[in-house]
Amino acid sequence: MSKPNIAIIGLGRVGSAFMGDMLLKKQNVNLVCVAEQADTPGKAKAKNEGIKIATLDEIVAKGDGIDVIFELTGITAVRQDLRTKLMAANNHHTVIASEMIARLIGSLINDGGLPVIEGRKTGY
Repeated sequence: MSKPNIAIIGLGRVGSAFMGDMLLKKQNVNLVCVAEQADTPGKAKAKNEGIKIATLDEIVAKGDGIDVIFELTGITAVRQDLRTKLMAANNHHTVIASEMIARLIGSLINDGGLPVIEGRKTGY
């Protein structure tokens, strides 16, 4: 089986920790790019690791070159915008994974799991 191509949107506390987990497992996944508007430590780490920093539109433009997008901003409007853009691009391949899926994967990879942010909704 080939390695899945993934993108991560949102490199705050949760997204940065998840990216760290994915970098540890890079022999099993291909982290194609990440998106983060703010200057976060996660964005700086991505740059240092040579991971492309992209916009939402650039990620969508990759079409089926991205298998899974982990949308980890915690902002409902970002997820809705992403869904709308994928539909407009007629992309029936790429899956949007929520923070809950990232938490599940994180718990399988390491004992510490991902950071919990009080009051944050993690639904789809």
